[in-house]
Amino acid sequence: MRPLSTNDIESELSYAYLHAVASKVGASCSIANRSLDGNGIDAAITGWGPFPGGGYLEEITVHIQLKATVSVPVEQNGHLSYFLSETRRYDDLRADTVSVPRILVVLFLPANAADWLTISPNELIMKKCAHWTSLRGAGASTNKTGETVYLPTSQILDTNNLTNILTKLSRKEILTYTKP
Repeated sequence: MRPLSTNDIESELSYAYLHAVASKVGASCSIANRSLDGNGIDAAITGWGPFPGGGYLEEITVHIQLKATVSVPVEQNGHLSYFLSETRRYDDLRADTVSVPRILVVLFLPANAADWLTISPNELIMKKCAHWTSLRGAGASTNKTGETVYLPTSQILDTNNLTNILTKLSRKEILTYTKP
């Protein structure tokens, strides 16, 4: 058996991050099966309400496209850049013809792999964090290989923001893309 590649380790850390945040808010986090993965869905989070300030929906699912990178993003007007390879994935995320909302979650890791994870008797520390965005409402790509997307620096995927996502969806609000 061969060890995981660096890209596979980055990917597994993004799943661990997502699972930890979902668990902390009492939501389920499930890894997508092969057919969902083929359609740009890596995971699904389901939360149950009532949500604080939420609407009448008490069960919310959101599909997640997970990415991880050691590339340093460019910060522009409160947004972090990320090149999403495969225009097909970009189109999947911006589609308004799906019943379950989709978001992109990008885990930005330190350049040095030795800094990704630290474990001691008192702490488990993962360096850096993930940001999220919805691409719903984003314009069509003119590029064949992928698209640079922008994730608001305020949209760290943490317990507060995940709760806010679920709350907005419980009110049937549409998560939309904001570009710098």
